[in-house]
Amino acid sequence: MSTRTFPWLKGHGTQNDFVLLPDHDGSLHGDLDPTFVAALCDRRRGLGADGVLRVIRSEHVDAAQAGEATWFMDYRNADGSTSEMCGNGVRVFARHLLDEGLVRAGEPVAVGTRAGVRTVSVDDAGAYVVDMGVPRLMGESTVSPSGRTFAATGVDMGNPHAVAFVDDLADAGPLTEEPGYDTGLYPDGVNVELVVRRGDHHVAMRVHERGSGETLSCGTGACAVAVATALADGAARPTTYRVDLPGGTLVITWREDDHLLMAGPAEIVASGEMRWHGEESRA
Repeated sequence: MSTRTFPWLKGHGTQNDFVLLPDHDGSLHGDLDPTFVAALCDRRRGLGADGVLRVIRSEHVDAAQAGEATWFMDYRNADGSTSEMCGNGVRVFARHLLDEGLVRAGEPVAVGTRAGVRTVSVDDAGAYVVDMGVPRLMGESTVSPSGRTFAATGVDMGNPHAVAFVDDLADAGPLTEEPGYDTGLYPDGVNVELVVRRGDHHVAMRVHERGSGETLSCGTGACAVAVATALADGAARPTTYRVDLPGGTLVITWREDDHLLMAGPAEIVASGEMRWHGEESRA
């Protein structure tokens, strides 16, 4: 059995946690094997995470983005599948680039993703602010967590979301199983958000992320929730919503130009070197 040795970091954004793999030229990990990613994310057999962020130069993944973004966030879900975008992940990714001096401090950080380039800046309060682009409405459908069915609004934030308003977040049940959804509208799966109102421009949510299960936070999901709530409220833009998640709070602003700004924390909490022996590992 071959052994690989490689560096890793652990970070989180509102407790949505990730393993970061520095692999700048793509030679260390190649095309990330889903089994390897899933094992890294396993909370008993691996490092434990909701997903993996490979830190790689854009030229090795998507040359078309390289002129705009030097670095590409190669994001994988906890089950090893790829995803187009991760809102909490891109903040953590930018934090790592800044901490390591891989980008110029004090300037916006351009990050390549499968959903296109996202720009991250740090505001005066230390929050990481991401221009999440323009949301795309996907139509109305239903979702069925734990056997209960709710009307849902589809919002594409680079990845698909189905947002359902409920009377109580407990209505979703444990969210250990993937909720039922309209496979015709979402042929590649969907992230499902359950939402309750807490006050004026203030909501709380839970989320089941495709490929990862229930997580403590979802940045693109919070953006989708803000869009669905603003539409339900008939709110004029610009408008700002506070979105409470089990892992913390994100602030979402929908600007007049239709772009969404997401503001929240980003932390790097650990780093090390791993010797990987297939199913067995030592950190």
